[in-house]
Amino acid sequence: MNLYLIRHGESEGNVSGKIQGWEDYPLSELGQEQMSLVANYFKDIRLDYLYSSDLMRAYETAKAIGSVTKRTVHKWEKVREVHLGPLQGLTRPQIYERYPVTKEASILTSGVEGTETVEQLSARCKHVIDQMLLAHKDDHVGIVSHGGFISIFLMYIMIGEKWHTFHRPFQINNTSITHIEWSPKTNKPIIHYTNKTTHLESVVNGFTQKGLL
Repeated sequence: MNLYLIRHGESEGNVSGKIQGWEDYPLSELGQEQMSLVANYFKDIRLDYLYSSDLMRAYETAKAIGSVTKRTVHKWEKVREVHLGPLQGLTRPQIYERYPVTKEASILTSGVEGTETVEQLSARCKHVIDQMLLAHKDDHVGIVSHGGFISIFLMYIMIGEKWHTFHRPFQINNTSITHIEWSPKTNKPIIHYTNKTTHLESVVNGFTQKGLL
């Protein structure tokens, strides 16, 4: 299986510096341009199936890719962003002030009550991998998701259940593409590349990231 993980275009939440989590925001003007560019990039790449987070910023991006590739977009809540409970809708300075523990721990895995636990995130990652390999072993699949979840998914693929005990080094920019292949003989993953954004080179300030979540 060849799996392409695509982050959504810049959202209005990114523009305002808010930590979004499961809160829903539409794409910004720049995000819509990024969306068109990443969709056009996939016109020459094989995609047999296309899945998307059901959050607006991801689904809008996925629909553009689906339009170019002639693929139906299947909404899948399992590839939503990390649920961040009381942190959602706040800026980073607000979060650091109200929840000092987040200064020392990642916002994604802070353990603040009401946020998604590392156990729940591990279960989500395992479910996605299991379902993909079960249903799409010989296919090329695209999943439009979110920066936080994609970075955690990559950690889980490499390390497994203890992913949260290691530094998470991945930068996942808006509409970046990450390509992973599972060998049909061994079912072991090969990461071809992460955070590919060459399709954005025509966008002025296209690499400026105003938020990762």
